Amino acid sequence: MEMDMIGKWCFLIGIVLAIILGLFGSAIPMSGLILVILGLIVGFLNVSGRETTPFLVAAIALLVVAGSSGLSVIPVIGMYLEGIVVAIAAFTAPAALVVALKSVISASND
Repeated sequence: MEMDMIGKWCFLIGIVLAIILGLFGSAIPMSGLILVILGLIVGFLNVSGRETTPFLVAAIALLVVAGSSGLSVIPVIGMYLEGIVVAIAAFTAPAALVVALKSVISASND
């Protein structure tokens, strides 16, 4: 299996797992660790040089929304939306860390 296919599958699995965790809570043992590992793989394999800035901006926005707890005020579905966003942020944060480090290393080599 090619590396880019592994990265794409890790991204898809991470998003689906984050949605499931957001809806049903931590029903899967070690789910947080699984999201972190998948996020690290995505950061290494999926984000190329020209995608770095848009990815990091989107990750920052997602992390701000996840930390704001503003979604919980939406009636009926707010707590589910908040759970999903927090789980996606747990998946995205390690990927953003890897991409940011790769960017810093790349900038220092130029």
